[in-house]
Amino acid sequence: MSAHEGSRSYDAVIVGGGHNGLVAAAYLARAGRSVLVLERLGHTGGAAVSTRPFAGVDARLSRYSYLVSLLPAKIVQDLGLDFRLRTRDISSYTPVERAGHPTGLLVGGGERRTREAFARLTGGDREFDAWQRFYALTGRVARSVFPTLTEPLPTREELRRRVDDEEAWRALFEEPIGVAVEERFSDDLVRGVVLTDALIGTFADAHDPTLAQNRCFLYHVIGGGTGAWDVPVGGMGALTDALADAARAAGAVIATGHEAVRIDTDGRNAEVSWRSADGEGAAAARHVLVGASPQALAALTGDTPPAPAEGAQLKVNMLLKRLPRLRDTSVDPREAFAGTFHIAEGYEQLAEAHARATAGELPAAPPSEIYCHSLTDPTILGPDLVAEGHHTLTLFGLHAPARLFERDNDAVREELLRRTLAQLDAHLAEPLADCLATDADGRPCIEARSPLDLERDLGLPGGNIFHRALSWPWAQDGTGRWGVETRHPNVLLCGAGAVRGGGVSGVPGHNAAMAVLKQDVP
Repeated sequence: MSAHEGSRSYDAVIVGGGHNGLVAAAYLARAGRSVLVLERLGHTGGAAVSTRPFAGVDARLSRYSYLVSLLPAKIVQDLGLDFRLRTRDISSYTPVERAGHPTGLLVGGGERRTREAFARLTGGDREFDAWQRFYALTGRVARSVFPTLTEPLPTREELRRRVDDEEAWRALFEEPIGVAVEERFSDDLVRGVVLTDALIGTFADAHDPTLAQNRCFLYHVIGGGTGAWDVPVGGMGALTDALADAARAAGAVIATGHEAVRIDTDGRNAEVSWRSADGEGAAAARHVLVGASPQALAALTGDTPPAPAEGAQLKVNMLLKRLPRLRDTSVDPREAFAGTFHIAEGYEQLAEAHARATAGELPAAPPSEIYCHSLTDPTILGPDLVAEGHHTLTLFGLHAPARLFERDNDAVREELLRRTLAQLDAHLAEPLADCLATDADGRPCIEARSPLDLERDLGLPGGNIFHRALSWPWAQDGTGRWGVETRHPNVLLCGAGAVRGGGVSGVPGHNAAMAVLKQDVP
């Protein structure tokens, strides 16, 4: 896009071509608005992309975000997206050693099979019955709350009435999630499996009084009204490619390699200045939607930035020649890795890891979880790799706050990766290193990203995958009608940092577009 083309006026300029910005662009363009999307990187998609990270290897991995739960079917249908999800029959597998013998908990494959797995691990039906009751409770909440995400924000009391379940409201919205876990479950491993959904991407203890862990748990169990986490066919890039296609087909202009550097607004009219390899330019707009973080928004408008955010995860991508054999021979690796494979995520292990990281130390036994995309969707691998038995592994490590990496990012990342893989190896019948494929240069196919790497690569503040602490899905002072409003009437936040943001959902993009369309009604 030339400087001359950028100088024209648009109904909406969208800063950031991640999935939320693309959702907003597609909705607005389909409603007849002129739309310009400015994307800093040379491609759209943001954190929801598929790439070939290993030289000379035909494996297209979801490099950052990797599973889908919070994307409403309404958005897929409204925008006519050519995009599919596949469910996972196995929910999770958690290995453990009991009485000196390797065993584990396999959740999935039908109720009878799951009940039997609980009985083998815990010696009876009590934990499974408690599991059934607890997830029936979260299911009721999911069916009540999920549909509200694409509606104007309810008040807290309106949402409470909609949930209409005082036991559920107390457990999820009022008391630390650790209370609910400890009241309902006795087995340390089962407690840990439940708690992990409260900690993925959030650095908190089970009893954190701020309830940051409860908000994280809520968003992990309400997706689609069921809480299921599904595999995007073709990888996460298939979604953002479909969104970009939908936006362009509707008439939106998408300018990659164009970094927004300033937003000037009087509340009614705005101008967005940008720079690219070809020079600088500006575009006038009635509305500006920002898919970047609240910190980036403040920098663009000259406003006071919000409190710093901090991510707390290690993201690792791998390609294997074969799936490793397990010490627990009662389970097939093809099932164990098809769901979420929990590592060092017992309840006490999670608490110990959090305490160590809070004290400024790397956890001795870093908790993490793994899944294998290619078992559910082999299309991300070239035919030869599939025929040879190759598979991908995605690892997401918990309790790794950005502060730990500040003294020496590379060295700390490598040490944390070593400790994390050692925890995995403890449950394998062969070292993972023996199973890693190699790239065209003979290097093992494994890459790791710390929070500081994510901040550098994607502009995530402190590497926080949610841009900032997740919010409750109701109106609070200053949140506005849709949860996307800012102090500037014609500048909206359409990224993960909006109310009801976080995860691959498209919800902030949808809601920002709806806010614009409602504002434009005479």
